[in-house]
Amino acid sequence: MPQEPVAPVARSIPADIEARRAAAQIVGNSAAHARMLAQLQRIAASEAPALIEGETGSGKEVAARAIHYGGARRAGPFVPVNCGALPDSLIESELFGVERGAFTDARRSRRGLVAEAAGGTLFLDEVDALTAKAQVTLLRFLQDQWYRPVGTTRQERTDVRLIAAANRPLDGLVRRETFRSDLLYRLKVLTLVLPPLRERGDDIELLANTFIARFSDKYGLAGKRIAPATLHWMHAYAWPGNVRELENWVHRQFLMCDGPWLSHEAAEPVAADATAEAADTAKTADAGPTPTFQAAKAEAVSRFEREYLQRVLEQAQGNVTRAARLACKERRAFGKLLKKHGIARDPLPLR
Repeated sequence: MPQEPVAPVARSIPADIEARRAAAQIVGNSAAHARMLAQLQRIAASEAPALIEGETGSGKEVAARAIHYGGARRAGPFVPVNCGALPDSLIESELFGVERGAFTDARRSRRGLVAEAAGGTLFLDEVDALTAKAQVTLLRFLQDQWYRPVGTTRQERTDVRLIAAANRPLDGLVRRETFRSDLLYRLKVLTLVLPPLRERGDDIELLANTFIARFSDKYGLAGKRIAPATLHWMHAYAWPGNVRELENWVHRQFLMCDGPWLSHEAAEPVAADATAEAADTAKTADAGPTPTFQAAKAEAVSRFEREYLQRVLEQAQGNVTRAARLACKERRAFGKLLKKHGIARDPLPLR
């Protein structure tokens, strides 16, 4: 027997504050970001349904909020719906509301999400996760925005702007016959494609510094700078989780790294980058055969470790304990790395 869904919480934050908050979330200077932002602003100026596509963690809800609070409906509610969490048994009561006594656990009447979003925006996140039945239910509503609350015979109408988001391109799902083409056409009047973080160049550093400032303010702690080797690693890493992964990584490193530097241990993306460089060097060398992949990789990793250790020791003015903190490693493990590469521990400077 279906359970009665929890009623959504009404918003009480003024629209102008939400508008500034939404605009503050759109951070970037890259060409890819600028193209996306120009398209977002054009979409915000209209009332047509919009589909936002992008990889997981690329900021689809942030973009949807920016569209809503940058448009004519900014004073109305913004109601997000996670389509992936809507079971078939609850899809109609969640969206359209339920009359008291419609089923066993319906102890009171409740408005649905489409009624809560009246005059504003209904944001359907992860629309690609909708089941076949849910797609039919949504399509029927989108035709004219008329609906019938569960347990009643009366027809009601709402006025909402619809913004949908998908982690996977819906065109491909239509070709595989797992998503209705007629629903796609109603959702995809306007389209916004968010670029992945790996295509946004220096936005990685800009976003990371934005997150550092945010966490510094949140926890009342001094800000941190990004260590040069870590910045190189950040640009080499693919960030499959995009902006969300970067934010979580900065959050973790901000709290775990001692001292003024945000640092990272040697990681595979750096090693892979260094390996490619080593392989190119070996290929163009005048003498000696090209090393095997494993040999080139081991040499590249060793060279990176040695250069990183020397750099972080220099930043710490020869203080091994301080250098270990900058590298986010235990002092004993850091000392073993120094011994492994034969790096002398310079005495502390006189004070």
